[in-house]
Amino acid sequence: MKYEVHVEERIFHFIQPAGTSRGVYRERRSWFVNLKDNEGNVGVGECAPLPGLSCDDITEYDKVLHEFAVELCHTGEIPYEALRDYPSMLFGLETAKQSLLRHGSRLSDTPFADGKEGIPINGLVWMGTYDEMLQRMEDKLEKGFRCVKIKIGAIDFNDEMELLRLIRKRFSKDSVELRVDANGAFLPSEALSKIELLALYDLHSIEQPIRQGNTEELARLCRETTLPIALDEELIGLNHVEQKEILLDTVRPQYLVLKPSLHGGMIGTQEWINMAEKRGIGSWITSALESNVGLNAIAHLCASVFGSQITMPQGLGTGQLFADNIAMPLEIIGDELWYHGHNEKKDLL
Repeated sequence: MKYEVHVEERIFHFIQPAGTSRGVYRERRSWFVNLKDNEGNVGVGECAPLPGLSCDDITEYDKVLHEFAVELCHTGEIPYEALRDYPSMLFGLETAKQSLLRHGSRLSDTPFADGKEGIPINGLVWMGTYDEMLQRMEDKLEKGFRCVKIKIGAIDFNDEMELLRLIRKRFSKDSVELRVDANGAFLPSEALSKIELLALYDLHSIEQPIRQGNTEELARLCRETTLPIALDEELIGLNHVEQKEILLDTVRPQYLVLKPSLHGGMIGTQEWINMAEKRGIGSWITSALESNVGLNAIAHLCASVFGSQITMPQGLGTGQLFADNIAMPLEIIGDELWYHGHNEKKDLL
């Protein structure tokens, strides 16, 4: 056996309820894969499927995960093809093996890993009442975020428009970039008219305006939209090359928003990015409510994939969501995520 393995389940608790158009999250369940080699070195990876959303949100998740982990222990290799349909498991096993081989949390050889560059990130405004969202928005702007992503679709659309109007009254698109994420909240019959109204506020993009699976309607929206459309949930479950090609060639979105836990682990995320680039489609990487263990892995992946001097803000701020998070050498300074694992600095999220 190459490695020893231990799988541990853990539940995290949100500091504040995280609201989306699909409901409100108050706690988060993750499984941690701990690998140990013959020299006593340990690597840790996080497997965090989203209930009701991840394609590998299955019964007996821990049993299936343990079986894949044991296979990795015996062979020393990750069974990538067998794990294509289990992206959150794949991501956790990839992270655990990298962590083991690199003896810690420094998962890339990049300026970010050396503590020389931060990764620009967007501030995230969760759904709530109008007053709650306004206060959260003010908080992000006061902290210096130059890109703010706002979850929409849960309160009155006119109230959401008013929030955007207030931001644009104070900040032009050159000073603050605005993204909105509908999480599939719009009906296909109303989506285009709502998108046209949102476009009046000089937004960067809208994520997943309609529910996944409405491919023809989505393709029409991407052709006719006055606001760039980014796909997120639409990519879930499309884990094989042929499926990805059909979607990208049929829908032709302007952007992809990629979450390794949902969209194929590290290797699958890179696959999506390569295929998108060939078609002139932009992309950025974001976390999916993982703890700091997953966030750290995603940040190093982001730095590796996009290289030095990342200009497009990434979605890497969710590590601050939990009251009982796991310590990692990560710190948000202004609107950038920094890694301090290269030295003994202990300022953690």
